[in-house]
Amino acid sequence: MSSPDHGARDASITINSYTTVLGRQAVPEDSFRAYWRDVHGPLCSRVPGLGWYVQHHFSRRQDAHLWESPASVGPIPGYELDGAVEIGWKTADTQAEFQDAASILFSDEQNVFEETAAYPLPSGSTTVFDRQADAIPNGRDSLDRLHVHFTPKPGQASALSAYLREDLAAVAKDSPEVVKVRVHAPDDHDNSTPSPPAPNVEHTVVADRVSLVILEIAFVDPLARRRFFASSAYQATLDHQEEVAAFITAFPVSGVFTFVRDGELTTAGLRGSRVAELITGMAASNQVEPSVQTLMHTGRMD
Repeated sequence: MSSPDHGARDASITINSYTTVLGRQAVPEDSFRAYWRDVHGPLCSRVPGLGWYVQHHFSRRQDAHLWESPASVGPIPGYELDGAVEIGWKTADTQAEFQDAASILFSDEQNVFEETAAYPLPSGSTTVFDRQADAIPNGRDSLDRLHVHFTPKPGQASALSAYLREDLAAVAKDSPEVVKVRVHAPDDHDNSTPSPPAPNVEHTVVADRVSLVILEIAFVDPLARRRFFASSAYQATLDHQEEVAAFITAFPVSGVFTFVRDGELTTAGLRGSRVAELITGMAASNQVEPSVQTLMHTGRMD
């Protein structure tokens, strides 16, 4: 029996953004990760208007078989990231509310980020299917998840997006090896304007990164990934990839941290990601009772 598909739960986020991040080189790795999760994360979560906020932390090293590309299509040269962020809204009005207040957030980026590059998704992203039951994951990823960045060939951005949402996703959905497929087909990154407008942080990307289509794909485990790539159904898609993609770069996800879902703070958004992870690990159900949540949010008992 196949697991239920929970993909429809993401439909409320009608406007989205996908931001790539590179940690500041002078900041130790552990401090960067901790600050991003437990200082920057809760600050962002409280900016008014926010409907959706998820941090995807990437690993610099995992294995040598992340994505099987056509032989003629290589990765974007020198492209390294430490993660990506999804920030979304239910309506244009709530997006405007967030943007009006977001300077308090963007001024914090310089503490830990060398580079951030925001890609707007005015029509949102597409969760084709999602068999992961947990709507608000917070911690080390239990799945083998990749964010695969495709640079389209000239004039092929729409065709590439359609290929990922339809052809590749159909193969993935029929496979017991794949748990989730989500596709981001953003507008091009605008190098002429700092985006996001965070001071003392680099926001300019090279030409091969201006236009991207991003695939989030989660497998049961790394061996399931290899079995999927070896399948005749996946192998039959490689010619299509070669037709539409100029470069393909895969990033392994080490952790997924959800701070806001459907306009509501998660425990990670309210208390910090590692505190929320500890509350769950200790089965401290009293810490997530409404009275405690209200106290921690407002400083009042009522």
